[in-house]
Amino acid sequence: MTEKKPCILIAEDFEENRIALKLILTHTGFDVVEAEDGRQAVETVRREKPDLVLMDVTLPALDGLQATREIRSDEEFKQLPIIIISAHDSDEIRRQADEAGGTAYISKPVEIEELKKLIEGCLRAG
Repeated sequence: MTEKKPCILIAEDFEENRIALKLILTHTGFDVVEAEDGRQAVETVRREKPDLVLMDVTLPALDGLQATREIRSDEEFKQLPIIIISAHDSDEIRRQADEAGGTAYISKPVEIEELKKLIEGCLRAG
């Protein structure tokens, strides 16, 4: 019997970024589901129950911070690791990510090895 791979939701509106992250994560041994906007991210979390979420801040329909708040409002997902990703790295964005319920924060362009370590750490802690 094979061990179930952890599932990661990539919430990212730029298709090229989603494809690149998906390739890296599947090659690393994760299952991946995707969302193109914040509304889809919330719905996908509820439906797929991923083990971790990579949430871009700037998303259409519902921004990543609001989507994180909605996910956190559900008791079932209070402990779900959510890594907030933003191209706008500032203390203010980091504060907002923390207040929204983000588990961790990483800025774009994402350093792949740093992201892998962050994911592994969040999954171990969860």
